[in-house]
Amino acid sequence: MTGDKISVVLADDEQLLRSAMAALLPLSGAIEIVAEAEDGAAAVEATLRCRPHVLVIDLEMPRMDGLEAVELILRDLPTQTILMLTRHARPGVLRRALKLGVRGFMSKAADPEEIADVIRHLHEGGRWIAHDVLEASVVDDNPLTDREVDVLRETSDGYSVKDIAKRLHLASGTVRNYLSSSMQKTGTSTRYDAARLSRERGWL
Repeated sequence: MTGDKISVVLADDEQLLRSAMAALLPLSGAIEIVAEAEDGAAAVEATLRCRPHVLVIDLEMPRMDGLEAVELILRDLPTQTILMLTRHARPGVLRRALKLGVRGFMSKAADPEEIADVIRHLHEGGRWIAHDVLEASVVDDNPLTDREVDVLRETSDGYSVKDIAKRLHLASGTVRNYLSSSMQKTGTSTRYDAARLSRERGWL
């Protein structure tokens, strides 16, 4: 880290875009790219190792998506400042990102100068949700209740009904009721399908 520059870890699986941002963001004079990551797992490793002022991370990535990576990072670095980039602000994604602690959300199509400005704003303690992202995400078509979301998220992590009940402090019968209603709402025949479909639609 050099002087008073803002250290940034840049995580994006699109190499051309990542390389372009890595070259253009430092032109503002205030930003230093300390590491790059090509997927969510690498983003976790780089962020925990470098502890940057700001993590700039793509939402859609292989192996582990941006939200999963952010969840792991914030367990160890709860005050980590994060700017999330996306091409598609699916309903429910913005709400989950904000709930996790993401402070900035903007489109990958944004001009690098604008992204640099937002990085500075977040570093100074601000928050930023780009208007186009907000517009795309205000229509929340999630039919699931918060508790159904909790249960399906545990299901997608591979936990059994008994384990889910223990982890969420619920009765096993209550967990089964939530799973049954979730399957009904998603039109699926198994709890795993309900969890998979819900994650694909950005509801988890």
